[in-house]
Amino acid sequence: MAQSLSKIYIHLIFHIKTMSSPIRESDLDRIHSYIGQLINATGCKVIQVGGMCDHIHILFLLSKDVAISHVVEEVKRNSSRWMKTIEPYYSTFAWQNGYGVFSVSQSVVGKTLEYVKNQGIHHKKMSFQNEYQKFLESYGVEYNKEYVFKD
Repeated sequence: MAQSLSKIYIHLIFHIKTMSSPIRESDLDRIHSYIGQLINATGCKVIQVGGMCDHIHILFLLSKDVAISHVVEEVKRNSSRWMKTIEPYYSTFAWQNGYGVFSVSQSVVGKTLEYVKNQGIHHKKMSFQNEYQKFLESYGVEYNKEYVFKD
């Protein structure tokens, strides 16, 4: 083939450290926007960033030229560094080391987009822990229940 082409949708989820200050609801839109810029800076294309005061969901197109681990590292490192400059409240802000990353089929991109957009509604019914465990189980990901939610 003369061209190298790809279209891989990714749903990335990560959580703040247990001892970290939660993200203020009034700052969520600004932080989501900044995280979207960081995704784009890696060469990927952000579709939607959403989440709550304790975790983030990102739907994006993975660039054929970058590893997922690099995208996650760049986004988490640069966003936590930036958040610490917003105001003293975030001076000890940190993300947990781990993350969940899941492939998204073209046929469910719209459904996933709505899911990421509507985190506030979704989490009135389900905790983050239950949500994340459902993702792991529906994707058949093996994990250690003792460590999955520890910093």
